[in-house]
This record gives sequence, structure tokens and C-alpha cells, in this order.
Amino acid sequence: MQEFPEVGEIVVATVTRIMDQGAYVTLDEYNNIQGFLHISEIATGWIRNVEKFLKPGEKKVLLVKRVDPRRSEIDLSLKQISSDQKKKKLLELKRKEKESALIENFKTKSGLSKAETEKIENILVEKFDSIYDAFSEVAAKGISVLEGLNMPQKAVSAIEELSSKMQIPHVEIRGVLELTSTKPDGIDIIKRSLVAAMENKKVNVSITYMGAPKYRLSITAQNFKDAEKELKPILASVEQVMEKSGGTFKFTREESKKTREG
Repeated sequence: MQEFPEVGEIVVATVTRIMDQGAYVTLDEYNNIQGFLHISEIATGWIRNVEKFLKPGEKKVLLVKRVDPRRSEIDLSLKQISSDQKKKKLLELKRKEKESALIENFKTKSGLSKAETEKIENILVEKFDSIYDAFSEVAAKGISVLEGLNMPQKAVSAIEELSSKMQIPHVEIRGVLELTSTKPDGIDIIKRSLVAAMENKKVNVSITYMGAPKYRLSITAQNFKDAEKELKPILASVEQVMEKSGGTFKFTREESKKTREG
């Protein structure tokens, strides 16, 4: 049976035929089933020529507006997709493509049977949520993350080899700390607050001296969620030490950075 997308789902589609009232597309993730993008859902305002916005063969990220499985009708929207939704969807698609390539390479490298490969895939998905995330974790933290998963050595070796070739994306969030203390041992107090804040962190944290009273704080992680999770307790720790010593604390956020996935 043909699977259909749900209303509100974001999909990737290929433009196949352009008409005066819109364009027909095929949904890449749903066995190329056909959908329709009405001219009113292409862009805001009046559109004279659809071809100024769409080209045959072009791929677009679209929102599913209406689905009628009985008549095989799918209505879509381009204008209701935000730039963030588009980026997120394309990243998701890119990861799926990489994951498919990883699985094929794993089969070749490991020499496991189809049944054995599927068993390994299930183990990795259960532990890491996805095959891509599993290989990324190994690439970032080492093969030790697979300990206790009861996998044959040739599977572990294949995962280690393939993971070593991955370029792991990372993000950096940073800002400037302004710390002052009027006490005789003020410098030592500031140093202690910074050292304590950096202890036992699961991500890469660095603090560099910029010139009194400023220090740049940088946190590097695989994603913004992990980086933000570590930022809050670091700031709270520094602030607490400074306030107890009668000093001052201020943090000014700077622009975050993200590397491109390789």
C-alpha cells in the first residue's frame, strides 16, 4: 500500500510539471507520489508567472496542507515554510543519505550477513536513536561507547574504521565575562571561580584572559543543546563565587558559530 504524509508534515519534493495554476511535484520520501502546489501557496502576493519561482526538476521543501488518500490528492505549500524549517529538513535529508551510505559501507567492511547486519542496526538505534548518531558518537568519543552492546568484533572494527573517517560537526557558543573583586586576594578569587566552573565538564570549555576585568568564555560541543546545557551551570558557579566574595559579575553573549558537516 502507498504511504501518505500527514497534514502539517514537512517534505522534500521534485517539481515535475508547471501549469498556470501551480505545479505538480513528486514527494521524494514517499515513493514519488504526486502532489500539487497551488499558485496561491507558492509565494505571498500576486504571481503572474509560476516559472519565475519554480523550475522542472528543482527540489523544494514544502508543507503538507491537505491529504485525501482515497483520491490520492496531496495539497502542498511553499510560502508557509520558514528558512529554519527548510534548513532543518535539508539537514535531516542529508543525514539520511549519509546514514544509508554508512550502512552499505558497514555491510561491506564487516562481512556480516543481512540478518546479522540488521541485528547490529537495531542495537545501535536502541542505544543511540539512529545509525548516524551511533557512528558520530564513536567518532567523537571513541569505540568505548560501544562497550556492553554485545556485538561481534568484526562489527566493532568496521564501525571504528568508518567512524574515523567522519568529520564531526560542532558548535561554539561564547561570551565575555566581566569579573571584579576589591579584596586583597581578588585575583585569586577570580581564578578560583573560573577553575571551579570548568571542572567535570562533558564538553570542551576554555576561558582566556582579555585584559582586566574581561575573560572570554568558549564552549564547544556537537550541538547547541549540549553547549547551552553546560553554559548555565558554569555561569551560575562563577556568579555565586563572585557574589560571596563581594565582587561583581557580568556576562555578555557573543555570536555563536557552527561548522559545516562533512
